[in-house]
Amino acid sequence: AEREENFFLAWAPCRSVCQPSSPAYQCRALPTPPPAPPVSAMAKAYDHLFKLLLIGDSGVGKTCLIIRFAEDNFNNTYISTIGIDFKIRTVDIEGKKIKLQVWDTAGQERFKTITTAYYRGAMGIILVYDITDEKSFENIQNWMKSIKENASAGVERLLLGNKCDMEAKRKVQKEQADKLAREHGIRFFETSAKSSMNVDEAFSSLARDILLKSGGRRSGNGNKPPSTDLKTCDKKNTNKCSLG
Repeated sequence: AEREENFFLAWAPCRSVCQPSSPAYQCRALPTPPPAPPVSAMAKAYDHLFKLLLIGDSGVGKTCLIIRFAEDNFNNTYISTIGIDFKIRTVDIEGKKIKLQVWDTAGQERFKTITTAYYRGAMGIILVYDITDEKSFENIQNWMKSIKENASAGVERLLLGNKCDMEAKRKVQKEQADKLAREHGIRFFETSAKSSMNVDEAFSSLARDILLKSGGRRSGNGNKPPSTDLKTCDKKNTNKCSLG
């Protein structure tokens, strides 16, 4: 898959009217954003742009998953995400080039007002819990409720149980999550951002579901199983990815 430059968005609203005649106001020139590439070049670069959103409690490893997917890298010293950020990767799905814009949200309650504003623009939402943290799994129901209240109707969803490399510290059994996923009619994967287990498979699975739903090319019967487990995670005990 083609990997692209990662971007960080920052928004600085203007809070006053520029009045050159008044010494109380001064005009400041903001940095000029880079010019957009020609439409023809953009059309050749990808066939579809899908916006994905990762949500879940702080510390479950959302940022680790995104960086593993976008950069194929892992660092267990990341700090908690503040606000919202995103990374981009282009993948090949069903013969189409799909640019995935993957948004990383902060899990802390104090950022909820900021992060929920991004729900409606998402075409796919990934709910993440930590298999070593039972509370993070229990809170998935609250995150489901948040999707219902804030996201567009019919948005594709995916459930991920992260840190499955830490089998010795497991608190959430696979059967519990599989049952929850079936109740909501969504796919389920256990992943490890550290070992990269099932990370690409999970993101590609969600992208494929969005493509098929939007009328893209179909292969096979196109039916979506409520739960999926492509690989069995390594049971080696490793360090926790402390991220939001």
